[in-house]
Amino acid sequence: MPRVVPDQRSKFENEEFFRKLSRECEIKYTGFRDRPHEERQARFQNACRDGRSEVAFVATGTNLSLQFFPANLLGDQRQVPTRDYVDFERETGKVHLKAPMILNGVCVIWRGWIDLQRLDGMGYLEYDDERAQKQQQPSHSLDL
Repeated sequence: MPRVVPDQRSKFENEEFFRKLSRECEIKYTGFRDRPHEERQARFQNACRDGRSEVAFVATGTNLSLQFFPANLLGDQRQVPTRDYVDFERETGKVHLKAPMILNGVCVIWRGWIDLQRLDGMGYLEYDDERAQKQQQPSHSLDL
Protein backbone atom coordinates (compact mmCIF):
# COMPACT_ATOMS: atom_id res chain seq x y z
CA MET A 1 0.00 0.00 0.00
CA PRO A 2 1.42 3.44 -0.88
CA ARG A 3 2.50 5.58 2.04
CA VAL A 4 0.74 8.77 3.05
CA VAL A 5 2.18 11.70 4.98
CA PRO A 6 0.91 12.39 8.51
CA ASP A 7 -0.85 15.73 7.78
CA GLN A 8 -2.12 15.28 4.23
CA ARG A 9 -4.51 18.24 4.26
CA SER A 10 -1.79 20.64 5.34
CA LYS A 11 0.56 19.39 2.63
CA PHE A 12 -2.19 19.67 0.00
CA GLU A 13 -3.13 23.21 1.04
CA ASN A 14 0.39 24.57 1.55
CA GLU A 15 2.67 23.06 -1.07
CA GLU A 16 3.01 25.04 -4.29
CA PHE A 17 2.82 21.84 -6.37
CA PHE A 18 -0.67 21.03 -5.07
CA ARG A 19 -1.83 24.67 -5.07
CA LYS A 20 -1.07 24.95 -8.79
CA LEU A 21 -2.74 21.66 -9.70
CA SER A 22 -5.82 22.26 -7.54
CA ARG A 23 -6.86 25.11 -9.85
CA GLU A 24 -8.59 24.08 -13.04
CA CYS A 25 -6.03 24.26 -15.82
CA GLU A 26 -5.39 23.03 -19.35
CA ILE A 27 -4.63 19.35 -19.83
CA LYS A 28 -3.72 17.22 -22.83
CA TYR A 29 -3.84 13.54 -23.64
CA THR A 30 -0.21 12.44 -24.00
CA GLY A 31 -0.49 8.88 -25.27
CA PHE A 32 0.79 7.74 -28.68
CA ARG A 33 2.14 11.14 -29.76
CA ASP A 34 3.93 9.51 -32.70
CA ARG A 35 0.67 8.21 -34.22
CA PRO A 36 -1.78 10.01 -36.55
CA HIS A 37 -4.42 12.15 -34.80
CA GLU A 38 -7.35 9.90 -35.77
CA GLU A 39 -5.57 6.87 -34.30
CA ARG A 40 -4.78 8.80 -31.11
CA GLN A 41 -8.47 9.73 -30.78
CA ALA A 42 -9.52 6.07 -31.06
CA ARG A 43 -6.79 4.88 -28.68
CA PHE A 44 -7.74 7.54 -26.13
CA GLN A 45 -11.41 6.54 -26.14
CA ASN A 46 -10.56 2.84 -25.87
CA ALA A 47 -8.15 3.49 -23.01
CA CYS A 48 -10.83 5.49 -21.15
CA ARG A 49 -13.31 2.65 -21.59
CA ASP A 50 -10.63 0.30 -20.17
CA GLY A 51 -10.24 2.66 -17.20
CA ARG A 52 -6.89 4.32 -17.85
CA SER A 53 -5.19 7.17 -19.70
CA GLU A 54 -2.16 9.44 -19.70
CA VAL A 55 -2.60 13.18 -19.33
CA ALA A 56 -0.39 16.19 -18.67
CA PHE A 57 -1.04 19.51 -17.01
CA VAL A 58 0.16 21.85 -19.76
CA ALA A 59 1.32 24.76 -17.57
CA THR A 60 3.47 22.68 -15.23
CA GLY A 61 4.40 19.77 -17.52
CA THR A 62 3.18 17.34 -14.86
CA ASN A 63 2.39 13.98 -16.49
CA LEU A 64 0.04 11.52 -14.82
CA SER A 65 -0.93 7.97 -15.64
CA LEU A 66 -4.52 7.79 -14.45
CA GLN A 67 -6.78 4.88 -13.51
CA PHE A 68 -10.51 5.56 -13.50
CA PHE A 69 -11.72 3.22 -10.77
CA PRO A 70 -12.65 3.45 -7.11
CA ALA A 71 -9.43 3.40 -5.09
CA ASN A 72 -10.15 -0.01 -3.54
CA LEU A 73 -10.72 -1.77 -6.89
CA LEU A 74 -7.40 -1.02 -8.59
CA GLY A 75 -6.24 -4.63 -8.38
CA ASP A 76 -8.94 -6.03 -10.69
CA GLN A 77 -7.75 -5.33 -14.23
CA ARG A 78 -10.97 -6.60 -15.89
CA GLN A 79 -13.20 -4.11 -14.07
CA VAL A 80 -15.09 -1.71 -16.36
CA PRO A 81 -15.22 1.87 -15.00
CA THR A 82 -18.65 3.21 -14.05
CA ARG A 83 -20.07 6.49 -15.31
CA ASP A 84 -18.92 8.07 -12.02
CA TYR A 85 -15.36 7.67 -13.32
CA VAL A 86 -15.69 7.77 -17.12
CA ASP A 87 -18.71 9.64 -18.49
CA PHE A 88 -19.08 9.98 -22.26
CA GLU A 89 -22.74 11.03 -21.93
CA ARG A 90 -22.63 14.13 -19.71
CA GLU A 91 -21.56 16.45 -22.53
CA THR A 92 -21.51 15.79 -26.28
CA GLY A 93 -18.00 15.58 -27.71
CA LYS A 94 -16.30 15.32 -24.32
CA VAL A 95 -15.49 12.67 -21.75
CA HIS A 96 -15.58 13.56 -18.04
CA LEU A 97 -13.08 11.64 -15.93
CA LYS A 98 -12.33 10.98 -12.26
CA ALA A 99 -9.24 9.21 -10.90
CA PRO A 100 -8.46 8.74 -7.19
CA MET A 101 -4.79 8.32 -6.26
CA ILE A 102 -2.10 8.94 -3.70
CA LEU A 103 0.22 11.63 -5.06
CA ASN A 104 3.33 12.67 -3.11
CA GLY A 105 1.86 11.09 0.02
CA VAL A 106 -1.54 12.82 -0.26
CA CYS A 107 -4.89 11.24 -1.12
CA VAL A 108 -6.33 13.22 -4.03
CA ILE A 109 -8.89 12.88 -6.81
CA TRP A 110 -7.98 14.03 -10.30
CA ARG A 111 -11.06 15.41 -12.09
CA GLY A 112 -11.33 16.72 -15.59
CA TRP A 113 -12.76 16.52 -19.07
CA ILE A 114 -11.17 16.03 -22.46
CA ASP A 115 -12.51 17.04 -25.85
CA LEU A 116 -12.75 13.88 -27.97
CA GLN A 117 -11.70 15.68 -31.17
CA ARG A 118 -8.87 17.91 -29.93
CA LEU A 119 -7.66 15.58 -27.11
CA ASP A 120 -7.29 18.49 -24.70
CA GLY A 121 -9.44 19.89 -21.94
CA MET A 122 -9.40 21.05 -18.34
CA GLY A 123 -8.51 19.25 -15.13
CA TYR A 124 -7.55 19.71 -11.49
CA LEU A 125 -6.72 17.87 -8.28
CA GLU A 126 -8.92 17.94 -5.20
CA TYR A 127 -8.14 16.71 -1.72
CA ASP A 128 -9.79 13.35 -0.95
CA ASP A 129 -10.71 13.84 2.70
CA GLU A 130 -12.66 10.58 3.02
CA ARG A 131 -9.82 8.43 1.70
CA ALA A 132 -7.17 10.43 3.59
CA GLN A 133 -8.86 9.55 6.88
CA LYS A 134 -8.86 5.84 5.97
CA GLN A 135 -5.21 5.89 4.82
CA GLN A 136 -3.61 7.51 7.88
CA GLN A 137 -0.41 5.75 8.89
CA PRO A 138 -0.10 4.60 12.48
CA SER A 139 2.32 6.81 14.38
CA HIS A 140 4.48 3.80 15.22
CA SER A 141 5.22 2.82 11.60
CA LEU A 142 8.74 1.81 10.76
CA ASP A 143 10.66 2.87 7.67
CA LEU A 144 13.38 0.47 6.55
